[in-house]
Amino acid sequence: MSSPGSILIVGASAGGLSTAEALRRHGYAGRLTLLDAEPHLPYDRPPLSKQVLAGAWEPARAQLRTQEQLDALGAEFVRGEPAAALDAADRTVTTASGRVLRADFLVVATGLTPRRLPQNGPESGPKNGPESGTAGVHVLRSLDDVLTLRAHLTPTARLVVVGEGVLGAEIAATARTMGLEVTLAGLGDTLLGDQLGHVLGTMLARAHTARGVRLRLGTAVDGLTSAGGRVTGVRLATGEVLPADAVVVAIGCRPATAWLAGSGLTIGDGVECDSRCRAAEGVYAVGDVASFEHQGLGRRLRLENRTNATEQAQAVAANILGADRPYLPIPYFWTDQYDIKIQAHGLPSPAAEVSIAEGDPDQHRFTAVYREGGRITGVLGWNMPKQARLLRQQSFGAWQTAPPLTPA
Repeated sequence: MSSPGSILIVGASAGGLSTAEALRRHGYAGRLTLLDAEPHLPYDRPPLSKQVLAGAWEPARAQLRTQEQLDALGAEFVRGEPAAALDAADRTVTTASGRVLRADFLVVATGLTPRRLPQNGPESGPKNGPESGTAGVHVLRSLDDVLTLRAHLTPTARLVVVGEGVLGAEIAATARTMGLEVTLAGLGDTLLGDQLGHVLGTMLARAHTARGVRLRLGTAVDGLTSAGGRVTGVRLATGEVLPADAVVVAIGCRPATAWLAGSGLTIGDGVECDSRCRAAEGVYAVGDVASFEHQGLGRRLRLENRTNATEQAQAVAANILGADRPYLPIPYFWTDQYDIKIQAHGLPSPAAEVSIAEGDPDQHRFTAVYREGGRITGVLGWNMPKQARLLRQQSFGAWQTAPPLTPA
């Protein structure tokens, strides 16, 4: 296959930027364009809920690359220009301002859009999500989001986090470390229940409680209360109102695919791709937005984490340059909360039986194995990252990565 004359990547965060770098690293010298809705230089998202929110890092430290490194790519960066439409057959993207960009190959890397609270509840008025303009209500997805939130987290502020998943727990941990009064509310009966299961999720919940976070779990949020255009509390389905000077809504995200309506691509839980991350002829997807067929597992996956974005980018770049390379990752996520570092490999689930492989939970250092039907489905390290990696190698040796890219 001859080298593409032009490649357009829509989204310049970790997945999109890593794709561009992989293309250049493996010899692609053609026209390369990265289109991104944000005006900032590409930045890393995991530090936003931790170091940047806490003020330990200034925003520039979260940048993925310096301006000089980006210039060295020899790519055109179109920043602050959201994509509005795609014609997959013609590989043409129209931006919100009406600009039209066309390329021989196109990569969708638009990531996620945060979910909002339902707009209900008479006490909150007709609208109660962050989009309503109620002061003090936040989501945390972008750099601008975290800087706005950080400005509201004064030492005496009462923060309520809505959402018991990874992001909600990380925000609660960071805010509590900053000395704020923190309450976390969520529909699940423990923290990270969907990711860790009940036993380890309960351990994490106890760690938060021991550090002063008030947990209100197992109860739906009914809405927000406000006065004078500013949030004053979070109302639970039980009728209890949690007083708040600031609220963070962390109830998950949706793949950012609204702009792809009528594009000709198949959209389900993200952009549906084959095992090569190909969504259509000449069109690929990478990162949080991509739903791909995992040949090793015999099922479709969409993975929301930084590691997946950079690893999947290598497969996408390889296939654009002519390889026939299935993407066969071992799913992985991590989270840092207080002095707790958790790494999970594979597909741990609430339905699995959990056993301790090494270490001691009472000492807050251990590895765990998840089994379903007698088969290992996941492994986890709690303050034991090296041991967790070894356990992953032992448990998932059959999931082999593809050979390195040979330029076409």
